[in-house]
Amino acid sequence: MDRRQQKTREAIFEAFSTLLSSKSYTKITIQEIIDRANVGRSTFYSHFETKDDLLREMCTELFDHVFSEHLDMENTHDFSLANGDPASLITHILYHLRDNKKNVIGILSCESGELFLRFFKQYLNELITKHLLAGVKRKNQIVPEEFLVNHIAGSFVGMVQWWIKNDMRQSPEELAKYFLSVTLPVM
Repeated sequence: MDRRQQKTREAIFEAFSTLLSSKSYTKITIQEIIDRANVGRSTFYSHFETKDDLLREMCTELFDHVFSEHLDMENTHDFSLANGDPASLITHILYHLRDNKKNVIGILSCESGELFLRFFKQYLNELITKHLLAGVKRKNQIVPEEFLVNHIAGSFVGMVQWWIKNDMRQSPEELAKYFLSVTLPVM
């Protein structure tokens, strides 16, 4: 994707995010998005077929960065030297959710929040399999790994929803510590 296309895409994402923070997903129109992004209708449709596709791409871009194997130093946190440490990876994810609170709350509270949660859980399943369970001698061999991964990912999603509902009062470090203290004993 060339630089001009990337700028257009970012403008559309920003416009959509701004609208999500003030309106219900179903009430947002393509026309409002293109007006706010200052792009033409054909330009919008050359990037996204539907509003759901826009939401899916926005989630994918966010998650590809948040769940990246290579963590870089960022404005609010630096886990570039974490080397796949589970606590650092979880804390990194929580920082991103907190830093993108406006977008995350807008998406979770809209009718397509299920789509966001499905993508989120899919990325979490991968992360858990690669980093939390990889090389760990599990205490409980009765529970199949697939079930355990699903359980841990569901627990993480529930924790994030609880955190958002409670105005994200805990720091990402504190929440990661809570999560690992209840998760590691079941593995």
